[in-house]
Amino acid sequence: MSKREKPPFQLMHLEPSDDGSVLERALKKRLTDWSWGEIRDAIRRRRVQVNGNLCMDLQRKVNARDVIKLWNESLPKPVEASDIRIVYVDDFLVVVEKPAGITSVRHFEERNLSRKRRQLQPTFEELIPDALMHHFQSQRSRDSSSRDSSSRDSSEGNHRQDAFRERPQRVRDPRSHRADAQKSLEALRKRYSVIAVHRLDRDTSGLMIFARTQSIAQSLGKAFKNHRVVRKYHAVVHSHPAEQTFDSILVRDRGDGHRGSKPADRGDDPTEQRAITHVRPIEKIGEYSLIECQLETGRTHQIRIHLSEAGHLLCGDAIYCRNREGITTPDKSNAPRQALHSATLAFDHPITGAKLSFKMPWPADLHRWLTQLRAESQ
Repeated sequence: MSKREKPPFQLMHLEPSDDGSVLERALKKRLTDWSWGEIRDAIRRRRVQVNGNLCMDLQRKVNARDVIKLWNESLPKPVEASDIRIVYVDDFLVVVEKPAGITSVRHFEERNLSRKRRQLQPTFEELIPDALMHHFQSQRSRDSSSRDSSSRDSSEGNHRQDAFRERPQRVRDPRSHRADAQKSLEALRKRYSVIAVHRLDRDTSGLMIFARTQSIAQSLGKAFKNHRVVRKYHAVVHSHPAEQTFDSILVRDRGDGHRGSKPADRGDDPTEQRAITHVRPIEKIGEYSLIECQLETGRTHQIRIHLSEAGHLLCGDAIYCRNREGITTPDKSNAPRQALHSATLAFDHPITGAKLSFKMPWPADLHRWLTQLRAESQ
């Protein structure tokens, strides 16, 4: 970067005095020459990230470990329901392709947020009902357009008669119409609501399963617990790992405020969980490798932790690039985000027993980057 070139963002590291503060106050503390209106405007215009994630909630709580980026220009709009691709759906479950940049489910401490604050940044789970409505509406449109002309004429005649019979006898208050429409929409969303049975990190893309009933959620939950769901991820990492299995005990705080393997000198930890990841190399790309990671357990950040602690940093990982001693591994890969993608899901249908298997290729952003990485390695 030349001396005259302006950096695209300001980087702000928070401190202990910021614990429990809200985002807009943490920004005002550092941007003393900005008005409150300018700070709120920057947040609303998608110019603020917290720990690499876009944040549009002025009242978002922050802590001392958070890193804020204030961008000069607005970032791309958040994921919308229309961006979601439905891979498979029936009365019991739905398989979808999750884009990067959206949280899978609402964190426990955010469960009681107001509707207005939820709508600022909906979770993937909260967008699925609208995505399903759009999917079924498109399906009905396709089915309708395929009917022969006589059937369409008959149907249109019936609709005209129904419309005549149902024509209101007096003009209603437009506000009443809007209220009724909103109630109908909420009822439809409730009908298409789903239950998450596993999660992907915010910046991880790929296949996810959602249950459509509580009993199916319980059945799928048991399948995950008993290792009856095949989950294979593709990842691009530093150096060239050999085929191996990582088997360790992970804890919520390994000593630096981040999740990681339990220190050898630590006694019992109530947060400890066994984590097993099977790694298979696929391709060497210069200083990097494309690998497959198959999960036997599904702990938070499991793949990222195992790879980082073994010296194979996941390209684009902004958290586990630093070990518990504070030593940072430089990442010169220029990955647009963490290069981790849920590529394969396979399981038996909980009702029919049919074997279901789904694959999803790299999304466009990582595909472009990987193509460039291969070209540079030649």
